[in-house]
Amino acid sequence: MRLTIRVHPGSRHPGVGGTHDGALVVRVREPAVDGRATEAALNAVADALAVPRRAVILLSGATARTKLLDVPDASAPAATRLLNAE
Repeated sequence: MRLTIRVHPGSRHPGVGGTHDGALVVRVREPAVDGRATEAALNAVADALAVPRRAVILLSGATARTKLLDVPDASAPAATRLLNAE
């Protein structure tokens, strides 16, 4: 499954859910320095979809807030639930 995420680094309230321009919103505490926010976002997506971290593959957007992921083991209902969460 291909998944577009929008990362909000430095968030006081980390979590996964909701949308921003059609992308899944991922809020992380880590700052956008040296890839720390990206790695935290990938871990958060893996946890939210109940898949191992190694199953979440970053396809594009390593230094951008909007990223494209491939999550082959993710279930569509779990992803839909996250996209609809506010």
